[in-house]
Amino acid sequence: MKYIIGFVFICTLLVFGSVYVSPEDFPYVGLLPFFIPVFYLLNLFLFFLLILSWKRTAFLPLIVLILGYRFVVITFQTHPIDENPEGLRVLTYNSHLFDYKTRTEGKFDPSVYTWLQEFPAEIKVFQEFYQDYTTPSRNSIKILGQDTDMEYSYQIIEGVAKRRSYGMAIFSKYPIINEGKIFDNNRANGAIFADIIYQSDTIRIYNVHLESMQINSETLENIDGVKENYRQTLGKLHRGSLARSNQLNLLEDHLSNSPHPVIIMGDFNELPYSNTYFRLSKNYVNAFEKAGNGFGFTYNRILFFLRIDHIFSSPSLKPIQFKTHREVDYSDHYPISATFEFSK
Repeated sequence: MKYIIGFVFICTLLVFGSVYVSPEDFPYVGLLPFFIPVFYLLNLFLFFLLILSWKRTAFLPLIVLILGYRFVVITFQTHPIDENPEGLRVLTYNSHLFDYKTRTEGKFDPSVYTWLQEFPAEIKVFQEFYQDYTTPSRNSIKILGQDTDMEYSYQIIEGVAKRRSYGMAIFSKYPIINEGKIFDNNRANGAIFADIIYQSDTIRIYNVHLESMQINSETLENIDGVKENYRQTLGKLHRGSLARSNQLNLLEDHLSNSPHPVIIMGDFNELPYSNTYFRLSKNYVNAFEKAGNGFGFTYNRILFFLRIDHIFSSPSLKPIQFKTHREVDYSDHYPISATFEFSK
């Protein structure tokens, strides 16, 4: 038994430590963090089993549980809920081109625009943003920007500028004085920024959509699907983690040169147990950790237990409210919002 305990202890330390290793430096290391919850729960079980058996080896899983407390914090939170906080409220949403209902139910549902118009956020950012100048009901810039008196920055990834296109967008109630694109991969992923005047200061807003996992979740709905697709799935996870690491290098370089406090939000396609998440956490505050409740899952598909949409900020921007809007099911992602106090 003691050899099993020792083996689990060493394996757990390796899995925990994987979040500090870049996929660029060690092949397939990006897959190990997926096992962090499994190993944490396994050590919790072993700890209670050994305590009840009065075994001195209980100190090994106890060490792991203490070292892994950080993973508990990023997984589950409890904070007082303030439904109407005062401060700068932001929203990020992977909108799935605003046609998720069309693909799943066979008809376009315009109420997605109604909810987004009415939600009281001063800054709203969108990934997979669809724009159609030829169809009034799909003219997203007019509906979400011009009709609501919000300024906008729209960076096209693919399409014809004056007809139909998709890309990434930032909308703001406050003046936008600068904007730009950091990178894109000519498909759906990229990162853009906009400098916004807020309370006589300037805040830089980053809208991020890192490389997709490109996993067909429907193939994982049953055991047969898992058996047939696990090799392909592992390969996609590895290639995706490597691509996101390279994209994060570009983003971090841009962040290091920002002259203003920043809010970084979007679809990172990364679990909290990842090198990407931990790299950003070194210098920036995660809004869910400081003001969230529950698990904060953001994925609206069969893999419902994923939290892959995040909001980070400079330490001078204190999160006082965070919410995952699970009632909004117009996409394969749920929108998330946060409210900040600005400490000058």
